[in-house]
Amino acid sequence: MKKSLIPFLLIMAASTMSAQAWHGQGDQKFQAGINLWGKGNFGVKASYDYGIAESISLGAGAGIYFNGDTKRADRDKADFSIYGRANYHLQNVLNLPQNMDLYPGISMGILGDTFDFGAHIGFRYFFSDNIGAYAEVGNRGGIGVVFNL
Repeated sequence: MKKSLIPFLLIMAASTMSAQAWHGQGDQKFQAGINLWGKGNFGVKASYDYGIAESISLGAGAGIYFNGDTKRADRDKADFSIYGRANYHLQNVLNLPQNMDLYPGISMGILGDTFDFGAHIGFRYFFSDNIGAYAEVGNRGGIGVVFNL
């Protein structure tokens, strides 16, 4: 068992070291995940980000949020959201390892039938060149998987 574990750990370490979480201009990310807090009690969302400068990305996203409030008459209501987002990537500023990225950002769009503005701070960690995990905290924070495109 030990003999098979050592090569596996070396391969994982090598793939982690070569992974790059932020490439700058032209970088493309797709992420999908679940919301654990914010609007309603649970939601699912997906977003796309495109690097327009060394530290800035613009993107768009969509989500659906379920209201789990047992005291409200509309507890089974779901709100759909579509939004644009902008992030400032701090990987180079903070001299983070290549497989990590920290980014504050804002989003604007429509949630249900109302205008929606939000702020978040996110963190991405890549396990390989193409796949990683992310976490965002803010108005509708959550966790999920992120892909390099």
